Amino acid sequence: MEYNPQEIQHNFLQNPKECDRMLQSGAENLHLDVMDGHFVPNITFGHPVVECLRKQLGNDPFFYMHMMVAKPEQWVKPMSAAGANQYTFHLEDTENPGILIKDIRESGMKVGLAIKPNTTVEDLAPWASQIDMALVMTVEPGFGGQKFMEGIMPKVQWLRSQFPSLDIEVDGGVGPEIIHRCAGAGANMIVSGSAVMKSHDPRTVINLLRNACCEAIQKRSLDR
Repeated sequence: MEYNPQEIQHNFLQNPKECDRMLQSGAENLHLDVMDGHFVPNITFGHPVVECLRKQLGNDPFFYMHMMVAKPEQWVKPMSAAGANQYTFHLEDTENPGILIKDIRESGMKVGLAIKPNTTVEDLAPWASQIDMALVMTVEPGFGGQKFMEGIMPKVQWLRSQFPSLDIEVDGGVGPEIIHRCAGAGANMIVSGSAVMKSHDPRTVINLLRNACCEAIQKRSLDR
């Protein structure tokens, strides 16, 4: 279960205690959306903020960087130096995924590979054995609070059938009313922003999302 602080972007830049509150509520990691205004029509922050956040929160939180940027190659080393643990780039935005995967590993980070809703999931398959996580976007990247795209679930199902041990993450519009569809399709990692932040009881929401994933994993194991 990952907490995405994009929904309170300006607040968390000024007050990392809000991120810490979510971690204390049960979020296992921080999913940090980096946008440059080119790959997506929005701008968030860069590696200096990540470095500041790392200093404020300490070494324990796992920082997943979701790099929605035009040139993901140029930010690998800065993000690693800032304290990022995983670097997730978009397949649509690089001509040399293999070289980029190698660079990320050599920088000491795990590798995530993301696809937008209109990208064919088979395009990701050649790289699945070289990455740690596949991120399937269930909204168009760039803005929080969008409506979940139900039609993306067959992509998740296909990935799970082809790569049973791969970590598969979904990001976009996922909350308590959606989680069972995602987990049932094969997602074992969930990004959530609005559903957690707009709740009066974030711990309960986080536990619900986590339990749904655990139950689906157990069911798949029994069905084999």
